[in-house]
Amino acid sequence: MINMVSRYGLWGSLVLVKNLILTKVFFPHSRIIRSPFRVRGRRYIQFGKGLTTGTGCRLDAFSSKNKMCLKLGDNIQINDSVHIAAINSVKIGNRVLIASKVFISDHNHGSYGYNNIHSSPLIPPVERALSSAPVDIGDDVWIGEFVAILPGVTIGNGVIIGTMSVVTKDIPAYSIAVGSPAKVIKQYDFEKEEWVKV
Repeated sequence: MINMVSRYGLWGSLVLVKNLILTKVFFPHSRIIRSPFRVRGRRYIQFGKGLTTGTGCRLDAFSSKNKMCLKLGDNIQINDSVHIAAINSVKIGNRVLIASKVFISDHNHGSYGYNNIHSSPLIPPVERALSSAPVDIGDDVWIGEFVAILPGVTIGNGVIIGTMSVVTKDIPAYSIAVGSPAKVIKQYDFEKEEWVKV
């Protein structure tokens, strides 16, 4: 406890202890869930072991097919103010590190050319039919701050997504992608054991 107080201060230590207790009561397989933590549609979320979150995180899962639509792997670390939303399928692999203020979603209000369906701009956005496409994030992925991962994206194992990137297309395994839209700039060469520019 003395080490905790010296590291977090008295108030920070009390908040940490409160969060640890609430975690063990409501999310017993998690490492620590820092409040506030908002979950909607918990019955549609599969939690892995060892989840760690920052404050202000939000998980939304709404399944019209009454199935798990948000699956979280083991030992995921999610930092502050992350929003993950699923109506179809969002899968996040093991040991994924997600920085603060990240948005991940498998759906949109309306369709804008996907499957050749085009929603009218004359319909208010909130009234447009939801469209969706699965999101699949592999193991050992690191997602930087302010990143958005949009519907229909697969991110391979070991990928790094740079800060402020918008991921609109698949990113192959063991690569670094940056930008809006995100593009691969480096790939890991296992023979040379180094990141090589693409």
